[in-house]
Amino acid sequence: MSIIMKKVAVVTGGSKGIGLAIVEKFIANDYQVYNLDLVASEIGIFKQCDMSDMAQVSQAITCVIEECGQIDALICNAGIHYSANIESTSEADFDQVFAVNVKGAYAAIQRTLGIMKQQQSGAIVIVASDQAIIGKTNSFAYNLSKHALASMAKTTALDYAKYNIRANALCPGTIETPLYHTAIDKYCAQSGSDKAIIHQEEEALQPLGRLGQPEEVAHYAFFLASEQASFITGSLQTIDGGYTAQ
Repeated sequence: MSIIMKKVAVVTGGSKGIGLAIVEKFIANDYQVYNLDLVASEIGIFKQCDMSDMAQVSQAITCVIEECGQIDALICNAGIHYSANIESTSEADFDQVFAVNVKGAYAAIQRTLGIMKQQQSGAIVIVASDQAIIGKTNSFAYNLSKHALASMAKTTALDYAKYNIRANALCPGTIETPLYHTAIDKYCAQSGSDKAIIHQEEEALQPLGRLGQPEEVAHYAFFLASEQASFITGSLQTIDGGYTAQ
C-alpha cells in the first residue's frame, strides 16, 4: 500500500455520459480518479469491472486501496435503463436491472466503507434519478431500482455519520447522454416516431425548456463530495430543470 498526496475518487460507470463528465470534473480538481466500468476509457485510471458481480467490484476497490491507501470520494453512477410496465418485465430483466443499478452500488459502498472508517472521513454520492422521487409510466423495474438507491443513501448516511462519512443521492432528471439517445432511438424504432420531434417534446416537458447536460450533473456531484457540502448527508438532491416541482 502506498500513500499518495492527491485525494482519491472512485467512479463507477465512468466511461461515458454522466460518469465520464464526473471523472473529468474530479480530475480537473486534482483528484486521482479510478473508473470502474466494463467499457474501457482513456480518461482516469481504468479498471474493468462488471458492476453486477460483487466479487469483481470488491476486487477492483481492493486494488484501489492497495495502490493508494485511501478513498476520499465514491461516486456510484453505473446503471442501466429498462422501459416496461410490471406485466412486461420478465424476471431476468428485473434481476439484471437490480444487479447493476442496486447490487453494484451496494457492493461498491460496502467495500469502501472500511477504508473511510479508518480515515474518519469520506463522501459517497449515489447517482439515482428523478425517479427516486416520482413515478413514471412504463418504468417499473428502473423506477423501483432508483427508489432503492435513495434508501441506500439515507440508511448509509445515518449508520456512518459517526465516522464523518456522508452519503447523498443525486437525482438527475432528463439528461442528454448516450443512454438518453439509446432509449429515444429504441422508442422511435418501435413506434416509427421521428426522433427530432420526440427530442423536442422531451425538452418541452422540462420547465426550463431544455435537457440537462452531463457536465451540470458532474458539477453537482463534485460539490456533494467536497467540503463545501460538509453538512449535507442523507439527502436527495434533484437536478432536473424543475420537473419534480410540478
